[in-house]
Amino acid sequence: MTDTMYSTTVDFGSLDEIRDAALAVLPADVADFLEGGAGTESTLRRNRSAFERYAILPEPMNGVGDPSTATEILGIGIDLPVLTAPFGGDALFHPDGHRAVATAAADAGTVDIVPEAGSFSYTQVRKDAPRAARIAQLHPFTHAARVADLIADAGYDAICVTVDCPMGGFRTRNMRNRFSPDLFAFSGNVVVADGPGEAGDGPRVAEVMGQLMGSGESAWSWGDLAAAARDFQLPWIAKGILTPTAAHRALAAGASALVVSNHGGRQVDPAPASLDVLPAIRAAVGPDVPVLVDSGIRTGADVFVALALGADAVIIGRAAIYGLAAAGQAGVHRVLTLIAEELRVLMTLSGAATVADITADRLMEVRS
Repeated sequence: MTDTMYSTTVDFGSLDEIRDAALAVLPADVADFLEGGAGTESTLRRNRSAFERYAILPEPMNGVGDPSTATEILGIGIDLPVLTAPFGGDALFHPDGHRAVATAAADAGTVDIVPEAGSFSYTQVRKDAPRAARIAQLHPFTHAARVADLIADAGYDAICVTVDCPMGGFRTRNMRNRFSPDLFAFSGNVVVADGPGEAGDGPRVAEVMGQLMGSGESAWSWGDLAAAARDFQLPWIAKGILTPTAAHRALAAGASALVVSNHGGRQVDPAPASLDVLPAIRAAVGPDVPVLVDSGIRTGADVFVALALGADAVIIGRAAIYGLAAAGQAGVHRVLTLIAEELRVLMTLSGAATVADITADRLMEVRS
């Protein structure tokens, strides 16, 4: 008898299958750029092992048959508490880059955070997928006010400020490979010639990439960010928070939401896993501040655990890139579908009818 429950000819059956397909088509140095972390990559490994310390407690006969995964972040309604990350250089992975990611996110009823150092402009991605291109990312460099204006003018609802990347981390795989990507893959929102292009009054490529490569201006302080953010036309999210102290400083600087993140293990190594510090940060800021988390999230079970430990939503980076590299828009959509389907199954089996019902008492910490 043929098993027709799981397709083997049309859709990928698992994230592992998608990852294998992605790594099979990417050049070796680009694959290492994707897969690698900083230093000895202990943070990278810790991000995954943190999730393995938790088990989800089933609740038999719970009466939940059709759970809802809908929620909202800063007033933006989403059908799935999983956003896609603002990874730059997206055309390195697929020619359509974030245009494909955002379209897939829209089809899944969620949001793509559109990057400053992406291959396509904020305007282009928003034009392609206005339902998903709702939040745009920037770096807190001298040009931040100009970029924030570009974001507002393009029609976005919020800004995501990456606060943990005044320069790139000590990424040993990139150094081993002498990785030197085409800067045009990172130039969607910058001026790359003598005159303005689609980026208009945006910063020049040397401003952004020079800073990220460690050859630009001095790093900002929270005071610098607070001063710049007073001119932002939109609410902003601080991405890259790993301590309660940093959380409080971000809120004092004017942030409306936080992303608990170690940048996917790509900045400080060794650093704590994002999941491990999430409960303390949630406790420090209270229940009313929107808190998201990223780094190490691959499955619906990971999403469940993160929500139970205090996140309002999660952000996926590498998992989305695997889908993008493997099959473009369809691949990203398949990743989001797999995560959503598993999350709904686990909500049903654990008795969580809504995202708000996914609480810490539905978990048990286990020892391997």
